[in-house]
Amino acid sequence: MLGLLFVVLGVCLLSCAARQPSTQKLKVHKHLKRLNKKPVKTIQSPDGDFIDCVHITQQPAFDHPFLKDHKIQMRPNYHPEGLYDDKKVKTESNERDNSIKQLWHVNGMCPEDTIPTRRTKEDDVLRASSVKRYGKKKHTSIVDPRVIPKSADPDLVNESGHQHAIAYVEGEKFYGAKATMNVWEPKIQQPNEFSLSQIWILGGSFGEDLNSIEAGWQVSPDLYGDNNTRLFTYWTSDAYQATGCYNLLCSGFIQINNNIAMGASISPVSAYRNSQYDISILVWKDQKEGNWWMQFGNGYVLGYWPSFLFSYLADSASMIEWGGEVVNSEPDGQHTTTQMGSGRFPEEGFGKASYFRNIQVVDKENNLKAPKEIGTFTEQSNCYDVQTGSNSDWGHYFYYGGPGKNPNCP
Repeated sequence: MLGLLFVVLGVCLLSCAARQPSTQKLKVHKHLKRLNKKPVKTIQSPDGDFIDCVHITQQPAFDHPFLKDHKIQMRPNYHPEGLYDDKKVKTESNERDNSIKQLWHVNGMCPEDTIPTRRTKEDDVLRASSVKRYGKKKHTSIVDPRVIPKSADPDLVNESGHQHAIAYVEGEKFYGAKATMNVWEPKIQQPNEFSLSQIWILGGSFGEDLNSIEAGWQVSPDLYGDNNTRLFTYWTSDAYQATGCYNLLCSGFIQINNNIAMGASISPVSAYRNSQYDISILVWKDQKEGNWWMQFGNGYVLGYWPSFLFSYLADSASMIEWGGEVVNSEPDGQHTTTQMGSGRFPEEGFGKASYFRNIQVVDKENNLKAPKEIGTFTEQSNCYDVQTGSNSDWGHYFYYGGPGKNPNCP
């Protein structure tokens, strides 16, 4: 009888153990079904990505209950004044005309009335800490450049694990920002670390109610499963807690463009002492409709974040940041070798260091203008640094980045 009891218990334990992963798998598959909409056409990228061309009305944004009957705005009411007035920028090399494309373009394009979406794979979701947290930044991503002193205590820095080298403006109402940044492929030490370069449009305090719209390029093995440099966006209305996500990995951003895929690889990238490739990003508020629009390069209006997603940003932004961010997951005060930007310090300059040039803000009158009183911030300048400047060609610019761990940053 006792033997029979052990057999029954053994069978129960085995079946319970078998049932455990299947519940997780079920959650993952349900999430994949929600994210991966039925495509009109699929294009395989040379890097292994599948780009699904999904009908514009079937995109993930429309899973949001507030967007069920939303009429898609196919173009912004206004572009910021001065956007197309810029004189042609001259540089030390003729690389400025180098055209950056996304890698998947070599195998085809998406038809009209569709949007390209990077297909999420099972492994992508399984790398996340949970299905719920997939595609989200950690709550510790927040930094208020006005509060932490220029050289912060390393223990304090490592507590959050996020490090920055940024330029910022504050003290007035902002309705958008623009910049041109060169694109690199920084080396990442651990798969759970990332390196990114982006624009932040911020509203609210740096507490639990921070609103943020973000766009730029990143290398994130955890999110994408490789070390490719990719175009990305992010949004949150509660300081990275429950709302928002990267790219189209939740309901929020409404895409209207059929040429550019959020989260897809950018190609080519800049090389040390060689060709420099840069991208322009503009985010601005359509003050008539209230939506925040994004443009990539000179001609690609990608889409918009509806104003109802936000509290503070429903009105305007109170701070703009431009620059780099990395995750340092090394314990005991040690530093990661994850690079920011090109992995070189700012003083190395053009062709070697990473830069943001022609940085501008959009004012209440919808004018693009040079920012006033630019501040800079970095937690540990021996690891990653930032240096600003201005001239007639690049307007306001800065070089930024660094190698992470080095003799002066142990």
